[in-house]
Amino acid sequence: MLSNTDIAELLAQQAERETGILSRAYRRAARSAFLWPDEVSDLVAQNRSLTELRSIGPFMEKQIRNWFDETPRQPKSVPALRQDFISMAEARRLLAARPSWPEKLRGDLQMHSRWSDGSATIAEMADAAKERSYDYIGITDHSKGLKIAGGIDERALNRQGIEIAKVNAALSKSGSHLIVLRSIEMNLNPRGEGDMSPDSLQSLDVVLGSFHSALRTTEDQTERYLAALRNPHVHILGHPRGRIYNFRIGLKADWSRVFAEATQLDKAVEIDCYPDRQDLNVALLKIAREHGTRISLGTDAHHGWQLEFIDLGLAAALRAKIPADRILNFMPLLELKAWAQCVRDRTMSKR
Repeated sequence: MLSNTDIAELLAQQAERETGILSRAYRRAARSAFLWPDEVSDLVAQNRSLTELRSIGPFMEKQIRNWFDETPRQPKSVPALRQDFISMAEARRLLAARPSWPEKLRGDLQMHSRWSDGSATIAEMADAAKERSYDYIGITDHSKGLKIAGGIDERALNRQGIEIAKVNAALSKSGSHLIVLRSIEMNLNPRGEGDMSPDSLQSLDVVLGSFHSALRTTEDQTERYLAALRNPHVHILGHPRGRIYNFRIGLKADWSRVFAEATQLDKAVEIDCYPDRQDLNVALLKIAREHGTRISLGTDAHHGWQLEFIDLGLAAALRAKIPADRILNFMPLLELKAWAQCVRDRTMSKR
């Protein structure tokens, strides 16, 4: 029986055989397959229309149903560009089998607002988080070096802090226990250096550091990662590989050295739960587990509804058997803040 990940691969293969608009339609459907809430096989068995699914119209439905009538021969291996991605339907099945796992979740540590390239206000993102009964969220808008994503500078970061304080006051007045953390996704250059002044980062609760340039190089990038982890202002290394489904394979490194360094410094590496990223993926998470590395979960949400992407990260951590005590998002708020302060104090004292 074909799973949604099988169908995604078949759609991606078909896209490679087509050209123009049709090729783009197949590629779009392949990406969307990871977000479908139900297995297509269930819809077929229930005689439901596949046009219920994102990016599927009558033409694409006919193609998929043909695959169920006569299953095509599957390749022996999926191309590296498309390997090790989990579908939403699969993730929810895994989590339903272990309900105690998602119940540990207290918050989401990467999302964007209108301050950079998100589509919602901070208050709107907080409202979406309230619906999920979170204790905290981290607003991690892009920093000034990433102009293409509307990155904010130090003055804007300060103004954003004032807005976050107002949102938190309103949340408290309404009786909500949710706290919006001040954070940022700081752009890192290939030397692991950030683009924000150290003084502007001191007032933040957590700093996420991410690479957004030179992501297609094929040379080993271990030193880049070690430098980023040794950056005294970074708490979490965001979407480490920089991979994107069927578009970019991401960077190579000696991951054992990278995770060992993160553990030594007590810093965290991220599972970016965005469906196209899922980075770290399960294979690398297993290596991180061997080194006892801390893991952070962030949806990279740009809309409130995208907070549901957290299920993909939870499922990946579960499949990789990451211990619950190594996941930042399972920490109570005060424990999370205490960890962040200890990391900051320790790295600053070594300078």
